[in-house]
Amino acid sequence: MISYLTTQLHMPLTKAANTLTNFGGTASLTPLLGAFISDSYAGRFWTITVASVIYQIGMTCLTLSAILPQLRPPPCKGEQVCQQATAGQLAILYGSLLLGALGSGGIRPCVVAFGADQFDESNPKEATKTWKYFNWYYFVMGVSILVAVTVLVYIQDNIGWGWGLGVPTIAMFLSIITFIIGYPLYRHMDPAGSPFTRLLQVSVSAFKKRKLAMVSDPNLLYRNDELDASISVGGKLVHTPDMTFLDKAAIVTEEDIVKPGQAPNLWRLNTIHRVEELKAVIRMGPIWAAGILLITAYAQQNTFSLQQAKTMNRHLTKSFEIPAGSMTVFTMVSMLSTIALYDRVLVRIARRYTGLDRGISFLHRMGIGFMISVLATLVAGFTEVKRKEAALAHGLQDKAHAIIPISVFWLVPQYSLHGIAEAFMSIGHLEFFYDQAPESMRSTATALFWTAISVGNYMSTLLVSLVHKFSARADGSNWLPDNNLNEGKLEYFYWLITALQVVNLIYYICCAKLYTYKPIQIHGKDSESEGDAGVELASKV
Repeated sequence: MISYLTTQLHMPLTKAANTLTNFGGTASLTPLLGAFISDSYAGRFWTITVASVIYQIGMTCLTLSAILPQLRPPPCKGEQVCQQATAGQLAILYGSLLLGALGSGGIRPCVVAFGADQFDESNPKEATKTWKYFNWYYFVMGVSILVAVTVLVYIQDNIGWGWGLGVPTIAMFLSIITFIIGYPLYRHMDPAGSPFTRLLQVSVSAFKKRKLAMVSDPNLLYRNDELDASISVGGKLVHTPDMTFLDKAAIVTEEDIVKPGQAPNLWRLNTIHRVEELKAVIRMGPIWAAGILLITAYAQQNTFSLQQAKTMNRHLTKSFEIPAGSMTVFTMVSMLSTIALYDRVLVRIARRYTGLDRGISFLHRMGIGFMISVLATLVAGFTEVKRKEAALAHGLQDKAHAIIPISVFWLVPQYSLHGIAEAFMSIGHLEFFYDQAPESMRSTATALFWTAISVGNYMSTLLVSLVHKFSARADGSNWLPDNNLNEGKLEYFYWLITALQVVNLIYYICCAKLYTYKPIQIHGKDSESEGDAGVELASKV
């Protein structure tokens, strides 16, 4: 898309980069809306179906803008000043991207959770396979991206943008039909009401009772298995000793006593299960925040790293040149290879030492990803220094569109390291949200994964804008110039991100050390008293 915006719509580089990161941010923020609709009213299947249709409309509009000449500015040749897209042409572009973002909002949080729902958590043999599902879900998604950055980019560069965007539009249509046909085969989970309302009810209840003294025994806190039945199919959440100020929402007062069989006023009294739902969400917050900067670093691959590739020698043979947009193939290949190696080899080795079925915990997996991401941006800075030295040595520093006689394969390490980092961090992050979220909020929890991506993209936009503004000098120089990357200081920008990631890694380690896994009382293991009930940590699932 960065190529489409700069070569077809003639956007300046910085504006195009920010347009894409804003789109990526919006597309990763709308999952909160999709998750709310799914968990509260529609269920995951129908949310996915309707959202897919909206996405299809957006893709169709984008394809038409590439086919019809009147929907884009005229092409420019040589060094002539290119005419930028008109307001009307940009409106069609932004409308198409917005529809895509809305469609993504329903698809992204529900697809992964809907797939995991097909495993029966009450069956030990199936419950232990969910971590494999996340690995292979991400693997298949990576394969599709690999096809996009090879086959589709080749079509876009050599046949045209109409077919380049038309092929995935047709593929999306076929996938919607296939998904709907499979309806009778799926295991469907009924929506359990708005999770946001429940969280708000607990907060209000705790605030109203903030002046009450805490009960001496946690067993005196309110419990109602019948009330919680629809939101605790896989097991009830067990009371934890932290954030006790929220426990006051479960203290029973004379005003709260109701007749047998009658539901209490949930704006005054909540069960301990519902209180623990809110605690679980709060505990996930710091870990969620830690994932933002990795996305900020990763976002540069589709903007500035791609622009680096455009200025370098991409010929494999005299007649075949690697498209700049296909450089992310190295990210995908390294990510897919790491996932396969992790699933088939590393897990089996780690299992001997940890005893965990998944090999290592998702918190350790995320930590490894953070460390590799730091290395990726550090290497990227040194590669940019090498590229600019080659441009200077051949007198090409002032020529924005000249091909520098340095191999594009110098960029492979940074692309590959980002792929390895994603295989560890992103899948670990996804596992973390699904595993640690209350079961009735799993679409919402998966949406949190995408909102981290959203904020990371917005952070990239903010960071690029601030650096572009404050690095500007009176002579027109800039770390991130719009027209000639050779005259900028992109390496400084990469090293700034590296420094921020180091600080973020330290923050994450502190959060991971302090994190408390959610304990669950598994149905079917309890006897008459809660004291005899089976309690498992969700991290063991």
